[in-house]
Amino acid sequence: MECLLEPYMIANVGSPVEGTLSAVTVDRGANVRKGQVVARLNSSVESATVKLRAAQEEFGERKIQRNEELFKKELISASEKDELITQTQLAALERRQQQEILNLRTITSPLNGVVVERFLSPGDHVSQEKILKLAQIDPLNVEVIVPVELFGAIQNGMKGTIKLGAMMNGSHTATVKVVDRVIDAASGTFGVRLELPNPGNKIPAGIRCNVRFGQ
Repeated sequence: MECLLEPYMIANVGSPVEGTLSAVTVDRGANVRKGQVVARLNSSVESATVKLRAAQEEFGERKIQRNEELFKKELISASEKDELITQTQLAALERRQQQEILNLRTITSPLNGVVVERFLSPGDHVSQEKILKLAQIDPLNVEVIVPVELFGAIQNGMKGTIKLGAMMNGSHTATVKVVDRVIDAASGTFGVRLELPNPGNKIPAGIRCNVRFGQ
């Protein structure tokens, strides 16, 4: 029975914030890991703001330490001490908020996979545009169109032997993960999806194959 190998997952990677790309660290065909930095936006203003807020927080903490002795000697009131502590806590919150804003300008891969396409380059403006198209190909999805006569005979968890084309020798074992519950009346068929482990991304997606179902 004929089948087709497809990526397990496709991700179009963009930016959650608007800005200008300062770097795209991967290109088409590159392997990527989940969490790996794949692009950055210009962040000079945001970086400076984080440094400013951190300096304000540090200054407030030093001021609290200096004024602790004055409070013990009753040279400053409790309300003055509380106001200083509150200001320092607010500075810390603002610093953390600005750090989160800065972090949004570093774009990471949401999956382990490969770069399918690169759409933008450093210097390009990003708003809602895609920067990269990524594909997870370990495991691979094996898509099969099955005659209606086999409906009920193929169950989740069954094994299938996958044979690839001449370019890829050998056979591989895949596991049934999805059996469509709706029959296509026009063709008298239904869809089945198997999952094929692909360590090291050695088998490319997009190639045709043959599958034989077993127990």
